[in-house]
Amino acid sequence: MIEVRPFADRVDETEWVALREVVPAATAPLVLRSPEHAGGMVTLSTVLPMAWPAMVRGDGSVFVGLQTPGRSGDVSRDVGQAIVAALAAEPGDAISHLPRDDSAPRLQDLLDPAPLEVTVREGFDYWVEGVPDPTGEIAASMERANASVVPTARLASVPSAYWCRMRERSHLRWAMPDDEDTLLDAMARLSSAKGLGLGEGTKYVGSFRAHGLLVPVWDLPLEMPAQECEEPALALRARLDEAIASPRPPTDDERRARSGLLSRQLTLR
Repeated sequence: MIEVRPFADRVDETEWVALREVVPAATAPLVLRSPEHAGGMVTLSTVLPMAWPAMVRGDGSVFVGLQTPGRSGDVSRDVGQAIVAALAAEPGDAISHLPRDDSAPRLQDLLDPAPLEVTVREGFDYWVEGVPDPTGEIAASMERANASVVPTARLASVPSAYWCRMRERSHLRWAMPDDEDTLLDAMARLSSAKGLGLGEGTKYVGSFRAHGLLVPVWDLPLEMPAQECEEPALALRARLDEAIASPRPPTDDERRARSGLLSRQLTLR
C-alpha cells in the first residue's frame, strides 16, 4: 500500500518533499531520538554514490540518501530502514541494497521533530570530504552526478521554495503545505485577478503533486537571480493566505481559472 503523504506529521514536511523531488544536491543533519540511538547524528543527502540507500564513511559518519528507489510504498519507512541498517554497519561500509521491510521504523519515530536545516550544495564533493585521493566507482559516480547538477538556491523569505537556473529559463519550484483543494481555490482567485505571478517577466506554468502536496512552478527570466525572488515570493504567500482566509464563494471567472490550473497538473510518486 502506498503512503500518499509519507512525511506527514513532520513540521518540515514540505522540505522533505522538496529534497526528495526538487533539489539536486543538498544535505541536512538528522538528530536521532529513538531510545537505542538517542542523540546520535546522521547526515541526510539528496543523493549518494550509485544511488545507495546509505553509507558509512571511514570516520564512522553515517549518510542516508533520500532520492532512492522505493521499496515498501512508504518513503519514510524506506529511509528509516536505511538509517537503522547504516547505524549497524561498520566504517567504510556501503548499504547498496535493502529488501522490503514493512516493519522498519519510520522517520517520524526515529528523528527529533525539529525542522531540517538544509544546506544546498553546488555538487557532491562532500561525499569524499576527508578522503585522501578518492578514486574508483565513488569518484566516477561523483563526476557523473556533478555534471548533472542544476544551479539551485533555497529562498530565505518563505519555506521550501527553490530557485534553479536551467539552460534557457530560471524557475521557482515551491512545495506548499496547504490542503490541495484549498490551495487551488486560492490560486484560482489570484489567477483570475492576475495576481499569481512573481513580478515582471515571470509566469506561473503549472504544478505537480508530490507525496500528497502541491508543488507550483513558475518560469522566471534567465537573468533573474534567486535573491530577486525573495520579496515577490513573500508577497505572493501573503496574497494566498488572504485568499485562503476569505469566506467569499468563487466567481465564475475563478471557477474557470481553477479548471485551467487543474489542466496543468502532474502527479509524481
